[in-house]
Amino acid sequence: MKILLINKFLYPKGGDAISTLTTGTMLSKKGHEVIYWGMEAPENEEFPYKEYFVSHVDYDRPSSLFRQLKLSFNIFYSFEARDKMNGLLKKVRPDIVHLNNFAHQISPSILDVFKKQNIPVVMTLRDLKLVCPYWYSMLNGRPCEKCKDGKYYWCFINRCTKGSFSKSLVNTVEMYLHHKILHIYDLIEVFISPSMFVKEKVKEMGFRREPVFLPNFIDAGDYIPEFNPSQNVICYLGRLSAEKGLFVLLDAIKGMDIKLKIIGEGPLEKGLKSKVERERIGNVWFLGYKKGEELRDEVRKSMAVVLPSVWYENNPRSVIESFALGKPVIGSRIGGIPELVEDGITGLTFEPGNPRSLREKIEALIREPDKIIEMGKNARRFVETKLNPEVHYQELMKIYSMAIEKNK
Repeated sequence: MKILLINKFLYPKGGDAISTLTTGTMLSKKGHEVIYWGMEAPENEEFPYKEYFVSHVDYDRPSSLFRQLKLSFNIFYSFEARDKMNGLLKKVRPDIVHLNNFAHQISPSILDVFKKQNIPVVMTLRDLKLVCPYWYSMLNGRPCEKCKDGKYYWCFINRCTKGSFSKSLVNTVEMYLHHKILHIYDLIEVFISPSMFVKEKVKEMGFRREPVFLPNFIDAGDYIPEFNPSQNVICYLGRLSAEKGLFVLLDAIKGMDIKLKIIGEGPLEKGLKSKVERERIGNVWFLGYKKGEELRDEVRKSMAVVLPSVWYENNPRSVIESFALGKPVIGSRIGGIPELVEDGITGLTFEPGNPRSLREKIEALIREPDKIIEMGKNARRFVETKLNPEVHYQELMKIYSMAIEKNK
């Protein structure tokens, strides 16, 4: 089968990109021809057909008013994306298209192209973008569902998009255009949800289609586990941003007889470091961005990984990768996290946004070192049996067949 895999980022920038790339690798190993398509970026590999990628777009970079207006229009409908996709399809015709995260930088303009060429399309929901204009579903640091049932105007009223009226207006108009006027997402045959939470939440928020549940996978053979921690340390790994609940983590860990390693970078880094310095929290280390074996070694040495998110996580890869390394996870009871972190089995869960609740779970972990090893082994067994590539592949092939049948 010839499969066109689409994601706006095609390097390991986040969970959506990593999942896209690992899916492509898995499909290639199974003998399928995989074509990648997305946005130009210096971090990309040397992909075939890269000349048909859309131009690199950075919405956070300062630019002229004319360029801002042009970029805003591209969110609604990108003629460049449409034309380059038409060019690619003259070179290669896929049997199926698998979309991931493509909003804004690419836009849904490519869906018209697939429809005209009668190519079936599936889409994996990497976030809540189909029901939330700014996809985080957060307001003032808490989960927000004001846009439920298509009330997208709340995004503009509350300036949800980076505190900007203009950016929030663009995202609001985009949602009304794509969902209420053009109904452009109706051109997708099958939607995939990596978590049961997102599957149910999009329906609850007013999405009319029924997504198919298929969680992320991991090849545990690529990860050497270490069940016995060598350091009195817990790790956080991921983006340093508000939705991750990192100030809650600092409040919880303050004064404890355990060290915290924060691995990653992001807009909250300066604020986190300022809090550590101001409050003299001496048991926190900032290690910056790490990847590959360097990252895995830090996790292997630790007692556990902590994910204190305060937003609706989907099916976080940080949890799955920690499990593959034989580490239990202390995660907040929100979004799709509890689907992976089973309390007392593969880790511990706590009340989101509550530093006391998190502190109690860390203390419980310290008190029972044998439990750390037991939960780590359970976690490793979970990804080996439930989230392995073969299980994922068989289910994905069923979904592709379903999409092809629906497109007839």
